Amino acid sequence: MTDDTRAVVLASGGMDSATAAYEAQTRGYDHLYLLHTSYGQNTEDREYDCASALADHVDAADFLHVETGHLTQIGASSLTDDSMDVADADTDSDEIPTSYVPFRNANLLSMAVSYAEANDCGAVFIGAHSEDFSGYPDCRPAFFDAFQSVIDAGTKPDTDIDLVAPFVEWSKTDIAERGVELGVPYEDTWSCYRDDEPACGTCDACAFRLEAFQRIGERDPIEYAERPTYAE
Repeated sequence: MTDDTRAVVLASGGMDSATAAYEAQTRGYDHLYLLHTSYGQNTEDREYDCASALADHVDAADFLHVETGHLTQIGASSLTDDSMDVADADTDSDEIPTSYVPFRNANLLSMAVSYAEANDCGAVFIGAHSEDFSGYPDCRPAFFDAFQSVIDAGTKPDTDIDLVAPFVEWSKTDIAERGVELGVPYEDTWSCYRDDEPACGTCDACAFRLEAFQRIGERDPIEYAERPTYAE
């Protein structure tokens, strides 16, 4: 029997998943189970430190760290393949970026659902949002709807797990604004695709993050090698 005060949160170490954890708490999920994966990404050590810090901030019921090295072995992403450069930001591009890790969210959500079912959790939260699904096919609302059907079909009859993507129709700016309202400790989050310290400021992830903070008139609390102005 699932418990509607328990939820798994996919905790990447970034600002979206941190905000999702705080959002889960506001929705009555008092017992959070954080799942963090290292898959050979360039900044995996920093991301692990941030996800671990988030577990402390939300007083998590559990923090599970899983190595998913098969995604590195599969390759085909600039996050995991040293032969591929992380591209500079192009926030207007409609192309799927080289940072896309093939079908990553299906891999992560499968583990999250296993973790949720084993701990009688009533939900799995993921921080994906609209600017993600413009470039990443496994962040589209249709993907999450389809995955909910997979959860319903593939878990025990007395298991009832909701897949929750609270920001799927939101912009990064919306998330930053909500996170500031909730008191999310953004100083303990990491978005850069390239570097552990300081953040580069010029990759796609840094650009979307900096633009969001600039749009809401707040200074991003992490350090950057460069801090370009992205907001118009």
